Parts: sequence; C-alpha cells; structure tokens
Amino acid sequence: MPAFRRLCARRFQCLPDEDLVTDPILREATEADIPALSALGRDSFVDKFGYMYKPEDLAAFIAQTHSHEAVAGELAHPERRYCLVESDGALAGYCKLAVPSTLGEFHAAARPIEIKQLYTAPGMTGKGIGAALMDWAMAEARAHRADVIQLSVWSGNDGAQRFYARYGFVKVADITFEVGEQIDEEYLFALKL
Repeated sequence: MPAFRRLCARRFQCLPDEDLVTDPILREATEADIPALSALGRDSFVDKFGYMYKPEDLAAFIAQTHSHEAVAGELAHPERRYCLVESDGALAGYCKLAVPSTLGEFHAAARPIEIKQLYTAPGMTGKGIGAALMDWAMAEARAHRADVIQLSVWSGNDGAQRFYARYGFVKVADITFEVGEQIDEEYLFALKL
C-alpha cells in the first residue's frame, strides 16, 4: 500500500495543525487486528447510535456485527477488503468494502462495490481519517474497475450524508437496516464512476 499511503497523506496536510493525526499509518487489516477492529466497531457504533436502541437489540447487533467471531468471518471472506488507519500505535479508523456490492439489486451497474463500514474511533471524527479511508475506497473501486460505489447511511445521520455528498454520492433509494428487532430507515447512496 505504499502508493495509497502517499495518496492519502495529502488529506492530513490540509488540516489545521491542532487537528492533524500524528504520523498516520494506512494498511490492510490482518488477523492480528481482529480484537482492535471488533472493539472499534463496537465502540464507534455504540457511541454514535447506542441511545437509539433497546439494550437487547443493541446487544444482538453488536454480537452479529462486531463480535470477534463476526469480524474474523468478515476478514476471512474473499469478497471483503479492509483498510486501517493507525495513529500513535492505536487503531483510529477503518473501512470495509464488499467486492461486489451486497446491494447490487438497487442499481443496474455491472460491477458495483459497496462501502459496508467506514468507522472512526470515538473522538477522532474531523481529523482526516474518514477522508483518507474514502480516498482508499475510491482507489480500490477504480482498481477493481467498478462502475458504481454504494453505501447505506442512517436517514438521521446528516453529518455522514454531507460527508458522502462532498465526494459526489447521491441518494438513490430508501432502504431499511436492522438492529436486533428494530428496523431503521436508511438511505442508499451511490456514486457512478
């Protein structure tokens, strides 16, 4: 990933000094990263959305999506790609792609790719990590000759929607997302390449 690191390094140089992530490292995930990926995914989701759910629904979702076993299964899946950002020796964020997209039925694209997760550690939003991970996702999509990138975003997450819109993503459908037994209204965003 050396070329990718050079590509993303520009993002960090555009931030005010006090917001810079110190010596960010971008790399592919390995099996050794499973505990940190599990913890960051859980902590990030609970920090941002935990208040919305009954404890049993949240616990079921965390077990299904962010447990050690769930992350290990996803990391081993041949159609998944992970990129991590580390700062000061700790995991600061990650992006998970599905190649091809699991949401392909919502688009007539021949080669869709999906951003399944783009998470930053609590307190790390606005430090260029999401932008670096989005740059990686775009580069991966182009390397796989994808014709569209898809992602889902909660209908009430205006900040994430603005972030994706800055990259050219547009809403293409209303979909749902299950957290335990709760059904959330989501938007499907897409970017044609």
